[in-house]
Amino acid sequence: MEFARVKQQRLPDVIARQLETMILEGVLKPGEKLPAERELAQQLAVSRPSLREALQKLENSGLLETRHGGGTVVRNAIASSLTEPLVEVLARHPQAALDFIELRSTLEGMSAYDAARRGTAEDRAMLTRCFEAMVAAHEARDGTAEDETDADFHIAIAEASHNIMLLHVMRGLLDMIRKDVVFNRAQIYAEDGARDRLLGQHRAVYEAIMARDADAARAAAQAHMAHVRLVLQSFQEDQARAEIARLRLGRYEAERREARAGERTETMAKG
Repeated sequence: MEFARVKQQRLPDVIARQLETMILEGVLKPGEKLPAERELAQQLAVSRPSLREALQKLENSGLLETRHGGGTVVRNAIASSLTEPLVEVLARHPQAALDFIELRSTLEGMSAYDAARRGTAEDRAMLTRCFEAMVAAHEARDGTAEDETDADFHIAIAEASHNIMLLHVMRGLLDMIRKDVVFNRAQIYAEDGARDRLLGQHRAVYEAIMARDADAARAAAQAHMAHVRLVLQSFQEDQARAEIARLRLGRYEAERREARAGERTETMAKG
């Protein structure tokens, strides 16, 4: 019987693989700055030359980037290829924004379902922390904090799903929400009682995940996104009607100006 040789791994490759796993698992987050080289080498108990080679390897693969004067940071490499080409399209096309919400509905449902099934005690503790922060922002009527804690809550659910690709795609999509690419979040809050309804929807998702009821968690997440889509569609329809009314008014005023000008011309001709 012949045995395959055990391959000796180079230390830089081992370091790179460990950091790569931390990035993929979401332990190291997009935009997060790594410790200084000396400190990181001490934490990993490796030499600085080996660490430097590992970091260069990850930078070449697009997972890290070195910013001038800003150190080495984690790139949002996995989701960026999906989200970057869509930014301008979503901003210009109302239907694309609605399609974006439909996509989120599917992903949010999957995320909540898997979080309820796979989430650990630590995941549920993090989710509780995020939900409590959302409640505190709601009670303080702090719109900016509500937006941030809302996004953090959805990311915590994606992390609890333990699906690497789902986590990174969700991060990319939610980053677009944070930047108001798809719609102005104030639109969602415009209705009377909107903030209370949204908090109630998030509470339903949270409680289903905490109860480990996967079907209820998915249903609650999709119901939340259905509500967001309905509000956005209603806002777009209102805007479209307002634009038509504006054009009609402009045409009416132009016709009135032309009529008055014609009357003045006729009066001057008679005079």
